[in-house]
Amino acid sequence: MSSTGRETIIYEKSGPVARLMMNRPDRMNGMTNRMLAETRDALAAAAEDREVRVLVLTGAGKSFCPGADIGRVASAAPGDPLTADDFRVPILLHNMPAVTIAAVNGACAGAGLGWALACDFRFAAESARFNVAFLDVGVAGDMGGPWSLSRIVGSARARELYFLAGKFDAAEALRIGLLTRVFPDDRFQAEVDAIVNRLTDCAPIALRTLKANFIDSERMDFAGYVALETERHFRMFETEDTREAFAAKAQKRKPQFKDR
Repeated sequence: MSSTGRETIIYEKSGPVARLMMNRPDRMNGMTNRMLAETRDALAAAAEDREVRVLVLTGAGKSFCPGADIGRVASAAPGDPLTADDFRVPILLHNMPAVTIAAVNGACAGAGLGWALACDFRFAAESARFNVAFLDVGVAGDMGGPWSLSRIVGSARARELYFLAGKFDAAEALRIGLLTRVFPDDRFQAEVDAIVNRLTDCAPIALRTLKANFIDSERMDFAGYVALETERHFRMFETEDTREAFAAKAQKRKPQFKDR
């Protein structure tokens, strides 16, 4: 396992799995300019790393991320400079070739919710709590939340959550479709790990291609998308991994993939 420690995050990679942990537990992982920059850099590296097939985003301690560190912002204390490039975090989470998972282990609000919404999956512990809360601090939002949330729960519900913000629990988040699954706190990590293992057992090329198919489906008309999907489908049958997957299925054994 390789581990890269930064000031506000921990980025670890073990084979095909990368884990990015927001690491300011004393501030509930409240977001700072430094955390934005460090997360952006780690995700950019993960997006370029062909070995990474699954990336898990989570928080240290008992919180995921409640959004900006309000104390830091309110004090207007000098800090690290903020650039527009730092706001690429949700784009990287959404578009990178790896499957991205938000493992929501506690409070998730504001910009932290925006990051979770940008992931392919959102799994939460039963004790997790959610809020949008941008209007409460006099801003209109960031991290692509309205774009992502409208596609996940529908435009009307997304507007309700943004304009009429209030706290809601994991059960409600699951009911409206914001979450993929909810697990008991004492089994949360084990359940997430089991899903990660299931994904990394898949053929790497197929996993990346399926992710690309979903990304492309968001920007293309149906006929254009089907043409692209079909082209990719035919190309996959030229790969060793697809042939191995079919052979293993026929022979009732576990496939051995080589990512080629």
